[in-house]
Amino acid sequence: MAYTIDRTFSATSFEDVTERTRKALADHGFGVLTEIDVAATMKKKLDKDMPAYLILGACNPSMADQAIGIEPCIGAMLPCNVIIRDTGKSEVTVSAVDPVASMQAVGNDKLTAVAGEVRTMLENTVRDI
Repeated sequence: MAYTIDRTFSATSFEDVTERTRKALADHGFGVLTEIDVAATMKKKLDKDMPAYLILGACNPSMADQAIGIEPCIGAMLPCNVIIRDTGKSEVTVSAVDPVASMQAVGNDKLTAVAGEVRTMLENTVRDI
C-alpha cells in the first residue's frame, strides 16, 4: 500500500513549489505547525550536502480535534507531514502522508473514517498545488 500522495513538478523552482504548497494547504484548511529544513540539518549535523528537502507539519484543527476525541494518544501520530523535495532531476516532488495508511496501526474504525476524510482533503490539496 502506498503511504504518500505525490505530485511532481517540472520547470519550476523549489521555492515556487513551496509557496504553492503552503497556499494550497491554507486553502484546504491546514495550518503549518512545524517546518524542518532537512537539507540544512544534514549539513549542520553531518556536514553532508543534499538537495533541498523540507518537511511541513500540517494540521487541520477540526480534524485533529475529531481524531483526538476518538483516540486521545493519536497526537503521537500528528501532524500530517508534507514533504517538498528537489529530486535532483530538475523536478520538485510534493508528498503528503496518507493518513489512512498511517492510522492502520491503530485499528479503530472510527479513526479510519476520520483519516479517510483527511486523505481526501490532502489529495485535493496536492492536486491544487
